[in-house]
Amino acid sequence: MKIVVTTESGQPVQEVTSDAKGTWEVPIDQPGSYKVTLDTATLPQNMAIRGGNNQRAPTVYEGNPTTVLFALTAKGEDGAAAPDEGGGSSAFWQRAAQLTFEGFNLGLIIALAALGLSLIYGTTGLTNFAHGELVTLGALLAYLVNVPFGLHIIPAAVIAVILAGGLGYAQDRFFWGGLRKRGTGIIAAMIVSIGVALFMRYLFLILFGGETQSYAQYNAQAGIEIGPISATPKNLISMGIELTVLIIVGIALLRTRTGKAARAVADNPALASSSGINVDRIIRIIWTGGGAIAALAGIMLGLSQNLKYTMGQELLLLIFAGVTLGGLGTAFGALVGSIIVGLFIQISTLWVPPELKNVGALAVLILVLLFRPQGILGRRERIG
Repeated sequence: MKIVVTTESGQPVQEVTSDAKGTWEVPIDQPGSYKVTLDTATLPQNMAIRGGNNQRAPTVYEGNPTTVLFALTAKGEDGAAAPDEGGGSSAFWQRAAQLTFEGFNLGLIIALAALGLSLIYGTTGLTNFAHGELVTLGALLAYLVNVPFGLHIIPAAVIAVILAGGLGYAQDRFFWGGLRKRGTGIIAAMIVSIGVALFMRYLFLILFGGETQSYAQYNAQAGIEIGPISATPKNLISMGIELTVLIIVGIALLRTRTGKAARAVADNPALASSSGINVDRIIRIIWTGGGAIAALAGIMLGLSQNLKYTMGQELLLLIFAGVTLGGLGTAFGALVGSIIVGLFIQISTLWVPPELKNVGALAVLILVLLFRPQGILGRRERIG
């Protein structure tokens, strides 16, 4: 099989032929983005590319080999054309199953990030536009411990989550808490959060640079075939961690004293305070947990794609969509809304170009809010 490697702009790099086992290698002089094309005319007669996409666009980093995989599938018996190439119904449903899996994975990442945002809004009324930067912070802290210091990504992730939780506590202790005591209004606080987001984003740019990075471990893994779905082990493990964390937080909100106090503060802070609940303490616990969960979401996002200083900003709109769709201030609403957003984003690429997939998700958000403004699990509130 012939493999053609070019730069992102189309300049030729090298053409190679794979060996009998289908493996090949191209040495790259400079790190950067490249295009890899498999010449379908050189495939064995009984094989076809799964999904029909014969191009990949990997990013190569200095000192890190990059793996590019083309999943092959057998054609029909007696040399019949594979359904993939003809765009038949089986290929459509196979792709739909794969996109559903990817959508559920994306939805869980969004749900982790949205959970903290929803809890902060529920207890303080703050629409925090800097929450996306908390996602980026977690990913970059894990990278800092993992790559420059050489610690494996698993303990690095644990350290990053703890540090982000501490920074979340410090944010409320020394900044947002002071604004609340001064009586800063919700609109003013929201505008301040936009300024905080801009400050953190460009601080990340100065400290980490504008180039994309990746963790030292789990960069490229061969997919595991589970029926019509191809999934890497890291994705399956990440989804298990995400589900576990979401379930634990949900149980904590329902069963623990702190969780019940947080729900009371979200319902009526004045009444909660008069009942003996330390509202400031509960809010700081929420900020700590929200920062830690957002950091975990950033790490999971970094494992599924490259790291960059704008990764949280790019996810923020989807986080708001998930929170608003599920119901502002409700933890379980954030979970439901985020999974719906993630599924719709991925599955919509069956009919729309991938560049427009986020537009479709936001269109669904608008339609739902037209008929149910409080979101799926939100409650109607009387105004006036």
